[in-house]
Formats: sequence, C-alpha cells, structure tokens
Amino acid sequence: MRALVINPNTSTQVTQMLHAHLREHLPQTFALDSVTARFGGAYIASEAGYAIAAHAVLDAWATSTNEYDRIVIGCFGDPGLEALREISGIPVIGLAEAAMLEAATLGRFAIITGGERWRPILKRRAAAAGVAEKLAAIHILRETGAELLADRARALDLLAAAAQDCVRTQQAEIVLIGGAALAGMGEALAERLPFPVIDNVSAAARALLAPISAPAADLDHVVYSGLSSELSVRIR
Repeated sequence: MRALVINPNTSTQVTQMLHAHLREHLPQTFALDSVTARFGGAYIASEAGYAIAAHAVLDAWATSTNEYDRIVIGCFGDPGLEALREISGIPVIGLAEAAMLEAATLGRFAIITGGERWRPILKRRAAAAGVAEKLAAIHILRETGAELLADRARALDLLAAAAQDCVRTQQAEIVLIGGAALAGMGEALAERLPFPVIDNVSAAARALLAPISAPAADLDHVVYSGLSSELSVRIR
C-alpha cells in the first residue's frame, strides 16, 4: 500500500509534521510520500485561500510521479476533496472528513480549531459528510497555528480549557482537535481529559488503514486553458 500526502499550503514545516505524525501511526510496510503545494498561501485563512488551495491540491496530484493507492489531503477543511475524488480514481481522505466521521460514531462532537473564517467551511464539510446533526459546536481559538506551535505547553492548556468549555456549555460528548499544524495535540489532550478527544491527523491515519473502495474517475473531457501542463493532461 502506498499513499500520497498533499499539503495544500506552501509550508514545508507543516508538510514535515504531517508526514512524521502519519508515519508514526502506519505500519512500516505502508509506503508514504508527501508533497507541498507549488503555489498558494503559507496557511489558509479565507474562502479565497481555500479555493486556491483546492487548485493546488489537484496540481500536486497531477505532478506526482508514483502510482498511489490512496491520497490524504493534509488540511483540516479538505480543499479539493470532491474534485480529486472525481478525477483521480483513487480513494481520497481528508483530515476533517475522517475526523468528523469518526467522532460522529461516538456521539455529539465539538470542533476546536483556529481561524474564524473556517467556521462556515467546516459547517459545509460536516453537512457534506452527513454528520451536521452531530456537530454540537465549533470553537475558534484566537491564536494562530503558528502561535500554538511556538509554545506547545501553552497550546495544550488553551486547547484543554476550550475542550472543557465545549463539553460543559455545548453538551458535546467528544472533542475534535482540528488543524494539520496541531497534529499530535489531540492525542496529548486525550491523556489528560476525562472525555474522548480525537486528533484529526491520527483519524486520517486510521482511515488510511480502513477498507475503502476506489471510485471510478469521472472526467468531464473539457479542454482547459492556463493550467499546469501536468494537470491539463490528467484532467481530461
């Protein structure tokens, strides 16, 4: 089994973190390659950034040189998820979708992440995954992913306080820690909190190992202009 991890932003640090965390949760026989978006933002913080990231995801897949059994979109929000499923013919896993589907099997869940403009995007993702009725709350941290990464101990304290607030005030039964830059923090919190906590990157690793049927590629055979040569070839 071989999977490709696509980081939709241009931060190589995030790509390295994603790869390392996923690698820890997969057997050594499972091959894993990771790639960083060739264009776009260092982080995704708006609807425009999300749209650009979706294009970058398709471009990253098109420029890959190996054959893959599965793909992971390494962004909590899954830009390009449906589009890549449509054209690749490969099972595609998104951090947000994988974590939401897992959380929904346990009960009502709250999401803790950073970036106020992610709220409507994550609501749409929950609806697309069919779990909107299980979404109890979305708690947006004021701190950016970079700020949380800079001080892990403080980040865990902030996340723990937010998680406890969601359970106490929003009747959430499970808390989902979302954000590629927060990989591993959900697992650390699960050891110190008395309720289930799901780490979004760990959930994606579990989804990678689960049986998934490969979809058939469904190309539209439209001639596009202005795309990279690699994507132009693979999209039709």
